[in-house]
Amino acid sequence: MACTEQQREPIGDLSVWLESAIKEFCLDSSDNSLKNKENDRAWDEPLVGFSIGCDPLYQAIKEDIGPFYMTPIEVFKKSFPDTKTSADELTVISWILPQTQVTRTDNRQETAYPSERWARSKAYGEVFNAMIRRHVVDILRNSGFKAVAPVLAPFWSWEVSERHSLASNWSERHAAYVSGLGTFGLCDGLITRTGKAMRCGSVIAEISVQPTGRPYTDHHEYCLHFSRGACGKCIKRCPAAAISELGHDKTKCFNYLEHVTKEYVKNHFGIETDVCGLCQTGVPCESRVPVKE
Repeated sequence: MACTEQQREPIGDLSVWLESAIKEFCLDSSDNSLKNKENDRAWDEPLVGFSIGCDPLYQAIKEDIGPFYMTPIEVFKKSFPDTKTSADELTVISWILPQTQVTRTDNRQETAYPSERWARSKAYGEVFNAMIRRHVVDILRNSGFKAVAPVLAPFWSWEVSERHSLASNWSERHAAYVSGLGTFGLCDGLITRTGKAMRCGSVIAEISVQPTGRPYTDHHEYCLHFSRGACGKCIKRCPAAAISELGHDKTKCFNYLEHVTKEYVKNHFGIETDVCGLCQTGVPCESRVPVKE
C-alpha cells in the first residue's frame, strides 16, 4: 500500500488523547523531579508530535546512518514477530521534554562541567522519561493497540556508523525531527520551538493519527550557522573542543563525558551519570528557534 497522508485520517481524537496523556502525566507525576532538596521539576510542559511509520524520511535516515538503523516497521516487527501490520498502519508518537528555566540558568553559568541541576536532569529526568514511555505504551495496550518504546526494547543498542561514528539503532532525536518537532544544530542537538535544552522520547504504535506538519524543509533549518552563516557559539561552549565549523566530533564528546564529567559529577554531586550539555545552554537556540527572530 502506498504511503500518503490521505490514508492516515485520524480515528476519533487519538492525537488529542495521547498529547493530553503525556502532558498530564508530566504535570501530575511526583516523579517529574530532580530529587534535590528544592524538589525542582525535571521538565517543563512537553511538546508532542506524530509521524507516519512509512514516512520516506525514516528510510533516508537508515540509508544515511547505516544498515543497522531500524525504521518504525522494523522495530515493530522485531517487537511483534507475528504481526501482519504494514508501515503505513503505524504512527510514531514523539515528545520533547524542555529543561526548566532554573536548570538552564544554572548550566549557562558553567564553562567546563555541568551544573548539579543539569546532572540531575540527566540522571533522574531520564528515569522519568522512561516512565513516560512505559505510560504511553500501557495506555495504548490497555485500549487494544499494539505499542513499543524502541529505546526500552531489549534489542536497542549502540553501533558504529561508517559515516557518523557512534550511533544508536533508533534515535529519539531523528524521530522528533520526522515528527515535526525540530531540526538539527551544528552540535547535533535538536532545536525545537522551546529550544535545544531538552530531552526527547518516542513510542511506535499500531494506530492511525494524522502526522504533524513539518514547518521546515531542511534538517538544519533552525540553526543560525547553517541557515545564516552566523553564530557558532556552541563551538566556544564545548569544553571538549568537540564542535567545529565542520560539525560534532562524537568521539571527543564521548571521551569527555566518560573520562571527565562522569567522574566530576560522581565526586561533586554523588550522581552516577555521564552528562555535559554546555552546548545546549548559553547559545541563541537554548530556549527558542533563533532564525525566526
